Amino acid sequence: MMNENSVTPSLDGYDVFVILGSKSAVYDKEVEQAWFGREIELIAEAERRDIPVFGICFGAQALCLYHGGIVERSNEPEIGWYDVEAHNDSGIATGPWFEFHFDHCLLPESAQLWATSRARCRPFVWDETSACSFIPRLITSNSRTGFASGIEEARDFGVDVGALVEQTKLETPAARERAADLVDLFPGAHSD
Repeated sequence: MMNENSVTPSLDGYDVFVILGSKSAVYDKEVEQAWFGREIELIAEAERRDIPVFGICFGAQALCLYHGGIVERSNEPEIGWYDVEAHNDSGIATGPWFEFHFDHCLLPESAQLWATSRARCRPFVWDETSACSFIPRLITSNSRTGFASGIEEARDFGVDVGALVEQTKLETPAARERAADLVDLFPGAHSD
């Protein structure tokens, strides 16, 4: 993720462009003014160069918005481990997958939905571009650190952070395997 002080990276020499998560949301005006426009320009450049793009969490928001969808604050944030229902013969494992977000994506018609959880969209795809709003892999030793930026918000929604960290320790081994399988489904994973 970029910030207002970072230099816009170059896509030169890369076969895949991966956009990771952020505590920010794409509809945050300060984020948009500070750096998000540069990220959208990188997505457009990747598309022009035929570089596959994989968006995770915030990256999924960026790709949804770039392709004409809508991203907005959700009335029901998802924080924790959730199963998904696969759609369109996607091959997505049911999970559980880790989610830590307060937003949801309304996909444009051009996107193919790969899975939903609680009737919300999760993974989706366009040609050589894929995205998932869940977090496919967590490093257990960093779980509490990874939650740190949203711990207070999580507690506000009644999440027992200690229990979530313990559940994450238990889920991590199988989640790593599902994450590897998810990467294999990404259209750009097998580019020459």
